[in-house]
Amino acid sequence: MKRIKYRKVRKVQPNYYEYTGAYKNDPVEMQLFTYDEHGCKEYQKVHLDVIQKKCTSSQNQNTIKWLNIHGLHDVELIKQIGELLHVESFIIGDILNTSRRTRIEELGNDILFFSVKSVLPEEEEGSMATEQISFLLKDNMIISFQEKKSDYFSHIRERIRTGVGVIRKKKNDYLLYLMLDAIMENFFVTIEKYEDRIEALNMQAKTDQRADFIADVEKAKENLNFLKRSITPIREALFNIKNDEDEQDYEVIESTSYTFFTRLHQKSLELLDQIEYDMNSLDSASNFYYSAQGQRMNEIMKTLTIFSVVFMPMTFVVGVYGMNFDHIPELHFKNGYFYALGLMVALALIMIIYFKRKKWF
Repeated sequence: MKRIKYRKVRKVQPNYYEYTGAYKNDPVEMQLFTYDEHGCKEYQKVHLDVIQKKCTSSQNQNTIKWLNIHGLHDVELIKQIGELLHVESFIIGDILNTSRRTRIEELGNDILFFSVKSVLPEEEEGSMATEQISFLLKDNMIISFQEKKSDYFSHIRERIRTGVGVIRKKKNDYLLYLMLDAIMENFFVTIEKYEDRIEALNMQAKTDQRADFIADVEKAKENLNFLKRSITPIREALFNIKNDEDEQDYEVIESTSYTFFTRLHQKSLELLDQIEYDMNSLDSASNFYYSAQGQRMNEIMKTLTIFSVVFMPMTFVVGVYGMNFDHIPELHFKNGYFYALGLMVALALIMIIYFKRKKWF
């Protein structure tokens, strides 16, 4: 699992930018959608001149523009896009710094910044991929910054192309809702995969006595805690939007769209509830494993104790007649050896019968 680590950088210049993520090999690609109720246009692998022409023009103010960027390691390109759209430099720094916490912030009355963490399970069992996705809403435009190319929003692109639903009738805040909803669905997919693993661990707790079972449980707990740390800030950001519905603090979000963000907040609560339930299931598996181990140890100790107690009188008899005294009365009995063996067997049988009647085994 990839940890989120804060990197403290000594900034020699005020506007020093550095991409702190791990995805630095794939080429940076940009796609642009422009659409309204009547149709849409799609531009693949666009350049800055196309963005400047299509996104900063005063024409077609009712047309929604969605610029999607795959790859953040080209720092100069991200900086130029920020300057083109008149975005504050510290926001560009937060987009490039993937160690920052999820947050929402309104800049003035015309720009809304939303940065979230998204996760997906990887093919390797127990591992998890992390990606920061940032959004900028300005006028009728929305820009999404992704660290790498992925299929989070494929279904959204298809809905824009085909005009299915109300997406082409809504503003850019509705598009933000759809993309956040897609990210939340990825959390559900990730948790569902881990629930299969948790179910397997619960079954192993009842049948498996492996020493590394607890290590597997702790790794699953660590992953769930990581998911919880990723979802909690999203819940807080969505809670702020939901609570500000009456005050209309976020000018970029229309009043008719607050209901959608309330639904997202409800989804975040469902995710956290599910994680809490899974954590309790893992705790139950650990407790059952320790209880089973303790019970197994108790059975072993009981068996060893019974053997010790049964042989204790026999050891006493052997010790008595093993002393090196010349005048032991039974020493010269013709059948003394067999008498001693019989006594030891009789004592053992008496002890076993007594334990059996007491139901000690």
